[in-house]
Amino acid sequence: MTAQPNPLLPTEDQPSQRRPTPPQPVHGAPGPNAPGMNKLVTFELNGRPVSKMVDIRENLADFLRNEFGLTSVKKGCEVGECGACTVLIDGRAIDSCIYLAAWIDGKTVLTTEGLASPTGELSDVQQAFVDTTAVQCGFCTPGLLMTATELAATGQTYTREELRRRIAGHLCRCTGYENILNAVELALQKTQTRAAAAADEEFWNTVSGL
Repeated sequence: MTAQPNPLLPTEDQPSQRRPTPPQPVHGAPGPNAPGMNKLVTFELNGRPVSKMVDIRENLADFLRNEFGLTSVKKGCEVGECGACTVLIDGRAIDSCIYLAAWIDGKTVLTTEGLASPTGELSDVQQAFVDTTAVQCGFCTPGLLMTATELAATGQTYTREELRRRIAGHLCRCTGYENILNAVELALQKTQTRAAAAADEEFWNTVSGL
């Protein structure tokens, strides 16, 4: 009896789809060191000034990971949909996978690595995520921390439904988002309490100096 070929296995004229043929180089395409393809960018990164040459085609997520080792900037969808790569640029939460690194010249960039104090004390936002157990696998957490940090910096009060909409750009495949919402609410409360205490202290210091 002759064995019949398995239609699910690749043959010589039908290569496996699991191992696609590597793309062939495009002749004439400029390489990373081609003239005019690099730019010097100077910006503030997590509180310190830095300067670096960057390929003008490179996105910010790859730039931060490869050149500065900032692996809190996660690569998920790479099309600006999942929020895992979120960083703060001049205080605004931005999906760094769709933001060119060349655009950060003269700007301020903050990643999760820059949230803690120089002594290692967690920020109010980070501590809130710990206190509410808002972390499971942790892949989406850095991006959520940055959006929560942006919200906390506004000093505004949000309803739970408003917060739900604000974090809608982040995908979490582990949780039901409830603890994440609890964490963001707590973070805003902590930040507002700290800001009020600082304002009171400044007021009384001013009064006592009169």
